[in-house]
Amino acid sequence: MAASDQQPTNAGFPAKTSALDVLDGIDLSGKTAVVTGGYSGIGFETVKALAAKGAKVIVPVRSPQKAQDALAQVNGDVTSAAMDLADITSVRRFAADVLTQTDTLDLLINNAGIMACPETRVGPGWEAQFGVCHMGHFALTQDLMPALQKASGARVVALSSTGHKLSDIRWDDVHYTDEPYDKWQAYGQAKTANALFANALARRLKDSGGHAFSVHPGGIFTPLQRHLPKEEMIALGWLGADGEPSELAKQGFKTPEQGASTTVWAATAAVLDGKAGVYCEDCDVAAVTDPDSPTARFSGVNAHACDDDSAERLWALSQDLLAHTH
Repeated sequence: MAASDQQPTNAGFPAKTSALDVLDGIDLSGKTAVVTGGYSGIGFETVKALAAKGAKVIVPVRSPQKAQDALAQVNGDVTSAAMDLADITSVRRFAADVLTQTDTLDLLINNAGIMACPETRVGPGWEAQFGVCHMGHFALTQDLMPALQKASGARVVALSSTGHKLSDIRWDDVHYTDEPYDKWQAYGQAKTANALFANALARRLKDSGGHAFSVHPGGIFTPLQRHLPKEEMIALGWLGADGEPSELAKQGFKTPEQGASTTVWAATAAVLDGKAGVYCEDCDVAAVTDPDSPTARFSGVNAHACDDDSAERLWALSQDLLAHTH
């Protein structure tokens, strides 16, 4: 699960493959999945694809009316229940509800997240991006472990991002209590945490035949950008001066449906058996970043995000943080 495990498989799917193309020939009947953030953006497309292939999908929702309107468009067995990743009590309540509905959980897609938001505190004072993107999912996964371990070959997929390249874990000041808040650095830390979480979780699922992976879905315009002013997206090169997607974005960005493809690939691909804990992009295992490469900013995984020792250190830190929420 260390950097040496990050070897592309040449799985054969183009970067802009659709989620349903990835699932061609795969039957998920009898499988149960939980997809966080499953009623907008990439998460919604993930739910649609899994449900279309016969999976029973449970979607935790923070905005019931918005979720109801979106999920009404999905064909298949899709249900929802209230949960807010920023509120650990609600996470535990949701997990307990899931365990009353099913003994086994085959797929857990930790998809929801926030990006580059203003400084916000959640829970017992946690920085919000770390708290929502990582700690909420950490608590959810821990509570659902009995059902994951009872499933035959369960898979957990944590959505990371090339944003992980912006920051390693800030071990001495995770929650910006000492240094000024930096929204992009905080996002980078949260995405690194998602990758390290999958690395550590993979070891804890191994005895039951389960796997965990982290995924970079690609550049995609979704509600994730809601905290970014238009001027900042222009400065980043995502939008042109007219406010429309730039040529760079048109060439490189994926649709939300294409963005879901690496998620469902990691959730189902047989080629990933035995490769637990790896970071994936473009429907394949990502190669470790070459710092001298001109594409290093946009692709590959930095070594700090696939370090076993860091993964175990983060797991211990997360358990300690969670213990103080009782």
